[in-house]
Amino acid sequence: MPIQFPRIVAAVLTGGLLVSAGVAQAQQKPASKPAAPAPAPAQQPAPAQQQQAPQGPIKADLVPVQPEWTKVCGADQQSKKEICYTTRDFGAQADQPLLALAVYDPKGDDSKIIRLLLPPGLLLKPGFRFAVGAGALEAGEFEICFPNGCFAQAKVKAALVDQMKKADKMTIVVKNQVNNEVTFLLPLSGFGKSYDGPPVDPKVLEEQQKRLQEELQKKADEERKKLESQQKPAAPAGK
Repeated sequence: MPIQFPRIVAAVLTGGLLVSAGVAQAQQKPASKPAAPAPAPAQQPAPAQQQQAPQGPIKADLVPVQPEWTKVCGADQQSKKEICYTTRDFGAQADQPLLALAVYDPKGDDSKIIRLLLPPGLLLKPGFRFAVGAGALEAGEFEICFPNGCFAQAKVKAALVDQMKKADKMTIVVKNQVNNEVTFLLPLSGFGKSYDGPPVDPKVLEEQQKRLQEELQKKADEERKKLESQQKPAAPAGK
């Protein structure tokens, strides 16, 4: 029972921009400057230095994209047991999903599963690390990647999920394509109430997803029109 992938596909396409912001900025800045005279031989290494991505960690405080956590329950196709997951999308802004977090609760099993849908452009071999509140960092692994994003997960004990119910935040640590550490801070407010509460009605969930997709599409259309208007060439003077 995977995270509802379609909810965040459109945003994941652009989500990698935050993770690789340093690279993009380093590549764009030289292009925006006026052409300069050819440098002297002793200065030739300078352009290569300008193209290097800035070093150092990246930190992002994320906000919820959805008003509430969503709990969904159903029968697992393999084990035939009931399994519920509580999930929420997060982004740098409320209308820009970047990643999704889901906590799976197989009924009658002390082991739970934390699953993430992360943007592309990350180093997979180190996996990811996560911490609840001020707790110690735990390790997780990437599971599978698609062009639009990657799934990662970690098996945890029920005690850690109980900590999530009381904590105010969760920390997710990954590395991007230039080996810079990226830290996402996710608010956990309301998680415990939804995790322990009743599941959402499937029809209500479908309507929520449809509404979110419409909002994301509207936002994408607005950004596209804005970009197109900026790219239109200026009319020649005197005409």
